Amino acid sequence: MINKFYNYFKIETSVLDLIKSQFFLQLIATSFFLILNIYLSKNSFSDSDIADLISYRFLAVIILSYPFGYFISFRKLKPFFTVSSILLPVIAILLVLMIQYDLNQYLKIIFFTWGILFTMFQISVLPYIMRYTSTVNQTYAISLSFATHSIAMLIAGVLIYILSNILNIDEGQILLIISCFGFLSFYFSQKIIEPKNVDKINKIQRNYNWKLIIQCTLPTLVIAVGAGLTIPFINLFFFHNFNVDSDDFALIGGVTSLFVAISSLIVPFVKKEFGFKKSIINTQLISVFALISLSTTAYYSQYNFVVYFAIFFYMMRAPLMNMAAPLTSELTMIYVGKDNQEMLSAIVAAIWSGSWFFSSQIFKFLINLKYSYSTIFYITAALYLLGIFFYYLLIKKFIRNKDS
Repeated sequence: MINKFYNYFKIETSVLDLIKSQFFLQLIATSFFLILNIYLSKNSFSDSDIADLISYRFLAVIILSYPFGYFISFRKLKPFFTVSSILLPVIAILLVLMIQYDLNQYLKIIFFTWGILFTMFQISVLPYIMRYTSTVNQTYAISLSFATHSIAMLIAGVLIYILSNILNIDEGQILLIISCFGFLSFYFSQKIIEPKNVDKINKIQRNYNWKLIIQCTLPTLVIAVGAGLTIPFINLFFFHNFNVDSDDFALIGGVTSLFVAISSLIVPFVKKEFGFKKSIINTQLISVFALISLSTTAYYSQYNFVVYFAIFFYMMRAPLMNMAAPLTSELTMIYVGKDNQEMLSAIVAAIWSGSWFFSSQIFKFLINLKYSYSTIFYITAALYLLGIFFYYLLIKKFIRNKDS
């Protein structure tokens, strides 16, 4: 098994530089995911206000994704990596400073700009990998790209815990420090090499196969809507139900990300052993069980020991659900074919962020109606199950087409 991990070192150098650049942007994104909501809550923002602000980041992606997906089909991708890697750390720093100096009227603009820049980078990653990675290295490159999120969260969680507990630095200062590390993304983005002879198919008008694209995006849409009701607010679930503060949640998130990283890196071997069908469906079903169990712990939060069960189910859910992500991405990229890959990448990004925009508004509505976090999380679980069923149907079509 250990020898098989050497395959990751065989990934094309330029693709590895892209993944390194992606990692440092993920370091910023995961740090903000871990503690920004709690930081906002401590600065007198209500849960409803926080949901509203977060939604503007996703609104930007709704607007940008489709035209951007069409746009990149005709062009090289390195310029988009360059722009995002230099400006996103700047935006992250500005966001924290505006909170510190009570310039709250500009926060929606900052969140919106964040969404544009992060989308510009992320939408371009998968098409770049599919263009410039050999078939042999494809699964490894996609898995490693997905693993950057969990590895970054692991490091961010440890950094936050150390800075908070040992150096006694508050959340705002921590986010500023980590945002500065994000500028290393620009350094690695400049090492990316893009061949001069970009595939000519990218320079002609394409007729996209919308039937294939819709088949691939339907399960993503359902799961993304559910995830948008839960994932952005999971730290608030722990904060309000179990009094888990930002530094403790950062450590929990960091340790969880270690398991997520490991699960992401073993994806190629799981796929080889079990295939797409068993690997995707089984990991997602067990993940839903863990989410339901996590939600239920809130009803017993008066018992101090229950928080450990909540942490266990959280740590169980995340690696399993994230393990399926590289597999579903590779499956759908192959299913739609080369001519549709850039557009699929853009639409998937639009779906995730678009659904999270609407989910944030739904979350805000439900919270204002006094729905509990547990009830909202149960809704997520139901949507997950529906999405898994759609993936099951898609995989059956994929296998049937492959065998025919």
